[in-house]
Amino acid sequence: MLDAARYPAIPLPMTILALSGLIRPLLEPRLPSDLDVRWFMTKEEALTAVPEAEIGWFDMYEQPAMADTLRAATNLKWLNSIYAGLDFLPMDVLIERGITVTNGAGINAITIAEYVVMGMLNIAKGYRDVVRAQDRKEWLLDSPGKRELSGSKALLLGYGAIGKLIQPRLEAFDVDVTVVRRTPADNVLTPDQWRAQLGEFDWVILAVPATPETEGMIGTSELTAMKTDAVLVNIARGSVVDQAALLGALEAKQICGAFLDVTTPEPLPADHPLWDQENAHITMHLSGRAQEKMFVRSAERFLANLENYRKGEPVAPIFDPARGY
Repeated sequence: MLDAARYPAIPLPMTILALSGLIRPLLEPRLPSDLDVRWFMTKEEALTAVPEAEIGWFDMYEQPAMADTLRAATNLKWLNSIYAGLDFLPMDVLIERGITVTNGAGINAITIAEYVVMGMLNIAKGYRDVVRAQDRKEWLLDSPGKRELSGSKALLLGYGAIGKLIQPRLEAFDVDVTVVRRTPADNVLTPDQWRAQLGEFDWVILAVPATPETEGMIGTSELTAMKTDAVLVNIARGSVVDQAALLGALEAKQICGAFLDVTTPEPLPADHPLWDQENAHITMHLSGRAQEKMFVRSAERFLANLENYRKGEPVAPIFDPARGY
């Protein structure tokens, strides 16, 4: 029998976590004490913290810094992020290293769905002109917008967490919503059907992930096929729209307008002509930030996933770098 005094037990190495300081106030008091947690705020601090980390949450304000941090995390097994779209990360690194990735899918879905309704109502009622009239202290005698959502038809491309919340909110306004997805059903168009029916819709709403398949999915031919009083709503990524073609369509009033929470690039340069286009409504990618619970929801999800991870149980939601969502 071994003498415990002469042969003391060798402690198991602690699991190392490298975590963004942005989430520290919500996580630190609730993390198990048997973890080696390394916090960082800057890219330089991150590059020092991550090489030995098994678990990482690398969210920072600069996306290129996040990509460089991932490359430096050579022992990483699980990466978490508050972002739903992770197209700015090197997918090849995630695939080659077999890293499990959980993303922020659904974290911002409620507020983004509300933003879609807000944008559509804003355009339908000409509310931007109402606000401008108030700034001028001018009492309008008629509404600058006379459209009603009720009875209009919307095409919804993208039926993930956000799309699933957009649909019932619009249906509450008596909007007839047609969804694009692979499984046929009532009020559903398949990916090979929707382009032929674009001319039937008053609103075309983009809520798709950014993948090679969706890049530039709305271009000249699609814009030409839309109704002249139709509105394009993009809360996906700027890359899913051919922005030059959209600008041309707006200038020529080929379509009525566009509600754009996303653009290419971001931030949109101050001298970009899209800013001056009267029928373009640009909301600076604020839809997901228009809430108070984003970090709280993300922290709760991470802690639940951390408990599962340590038990060897599945974590969720899983981001597949091979598919891009």
